[in-house]
Amino acid sequence: MPSETPKVKVAIVHDWLTSMGGAEAQVLELHKMYPEAPIYTSVYDKDRMKAFADCDVRTTYLERVLPKFIRYKHVLWPVLRAHAFRRLDMQKYDLIISSSTAEAKAVKKRPDATHISYCNTPTRYYWSHYEEFKNSFNFGFLTVFIKPVIRPFVWWMRKLDLSAVTGVDYFIANSHEVKRRITKYYKRDSTVIYPAVDVSHYSKPPKDAPEIRSGFIIWGRHVPYKRFDLAVIACTQLGVDLTVVGEGPETENLKKMAGPTITFAGRLSDDDLHTAAYEAKAFLFPGEEDFGIAPVEAIAAGLPVIAYKSGGALDYVIEDETGTFFNSQTIPALSKAINTLDTSKFDQSKMRDSIKKFAPSRFHKDIENFVSNRTV
Repeated sequence: MPSETPKVKVAIVHDWLTSMGGAEAQVLELHKMYPEAPIYTSVYDKDRMKAFADCDVRTTYLERVLPKFIRYKHVLWPVLRAHAFRRLDMQKYDLIISSSTAEAKAVKKRPDATHISYCNTPTRYYWSHYEEFKNSFNFGFLTVFIKPVIRPFVWWMRKLDLSAVTGVDYFIANSHEVKRRITKYYKRDSTVIYPAVDVSHYSKPPKDAPEIRSGFIIWGRHVPYKRFDLAVIACTQLGVDLTVVGEGPETENLKKMAGPTITFAGRLSDDDLHTAAYEAKAFLFPGEEDFGIAPVEAIAAGLPVIAYKSGGALDYVIEDETGTFFNSQTIPALSKAINTLDTSKFDQSKMRDSIKKFAPSRFHKDIENFVSNRTV
């Protein structure tokens, strides 16, 4: 009798598991595809990452040596994180799939093994958004001492990042913008496979959905690069209603710049967000994202997206079909787009059809085809 084909041993590697975002959702999708594969990560906050409770999560030495009160401040530990990933023993794995926005792709493999990097973006603070990072860096009284060494430090870390890239056999980009960045910074080709976005919850209106939708909505983590400030200030100046969903380090600053038409809803359950989405008439997306899960969810809810014309939005915002663009990240440009939006021209059925390419089943199929064509 012919011998059975040996089972391929798979490992999944992710930068860190400390807060739930789009990248972490994709790790869970990979886990569904490879349920026996352990998930390696630098540090893991079990209390905040309940979705991973049934996964075999394995951490680096950073989980043990870093005090908890600074363990999850990721901007402090890029050097240690890169070192920790390189030290992981991955010799028994035939296939390594790294989900990388930072250093996870630095893991080492056997010469005959395959390393596929699902790249959410080349590390933003080394490459595409270095200037933004350098100018916005703030670590209290230590900032004055740290800022002068940022430039030589980043130069050194870029060299380490490029060294890590040599260990990657194949790159997958999560958007055409990220594909462009991989070519520009890493000089490597990549294949675009869109993230899985489960929009089934948003596709049907809730029972108590209003007949007339009004006001605007924005949701996501309140961090500087998402530019919630533009939405808050523009809607304040225009005197139009805006519901701000989510929380983050920028929340208090946003509240200080907000007028009476701005409502901060905090973190909402899936059901409450579903209801809030169907009360609004459009979704604001003023940041430049590598991909951007929230706008796809908004389109599923029949919300036209007013988006800054850059980044991942170019893969799903279609002018006058799923939304509209503004060309500069300024309050006047966003305000003009808000004032001129005509929601009557959007066909919600066509909007939902346009995002079927982001279905989890499509993600699974595309990943399976990609892997099978590049591994023995």
